[in-house]
Amino acid sequence: MIDDLALANRQGWPEHLRVLADLYPRETWETHHNFDGLTRFWLERHLGFRQMHALLNADVQALLEKNEDPKRFGGKMARLAGTMIEHLHGHHQIEDLHYFPLLLAKDKRLQRGFETLDKDHHAIDATLDDLTTHANALLRNISDQQDFAANADKYLKSLGRFGQFLDRHLSDEEEIVVPIILKYGGPDF
Repeated sequence: MIDDLALANRQGWPEHLRVLADLYPRETWETHHNFDGLTRFWLERHLGFRQMHALLNADVQALLEKNEDPKRFGGKMARLAGTMIEHLHGHHQIEDLHYFPLLLAKDKRLQRGFETLDKDHHAIDATLDDLTTHANALLRNISDQQDFAANADKYLKSLGRFGQFLDRHLSDEEEIVVPIILKYGGPDF
């Protein structure tokens, strides 16, 4: 049986988990009186993850097109990927342990959504492990053209899968979390 809510299969939230998202469409969020600095900061973190992914992709494309020095690329990629992975793990931990339980208490109808978001975090961790494996192989073989091409292809595929998972997850997470905050106010930390 296919799990339509699994991150690899999901095309957005089903109707029963859109109870608040449909009441508070994305284009109205920033003008709502409950849209505060914490919500803005949280959405900016999501934007930052999307931007880091785009930079990793652009950098490897530049390297493949020979528009990037391999040694410079290696240092940049290691720093950027390491930062992204570290920040994602911390971000997910704060959400799972603190933010999500407080928000779920405000509207229990979205429990399945929060459970799904938690499962997403584990699925994303698996894609990050795969991405790390391929990034390390690419960096080890950056000077060997034959191995480099094969490893670059594997890295790009892994980066693409990670990007698909990341974007689907962040978009869906935003459509659960922000509407709760708009309706009930932010979590009381």
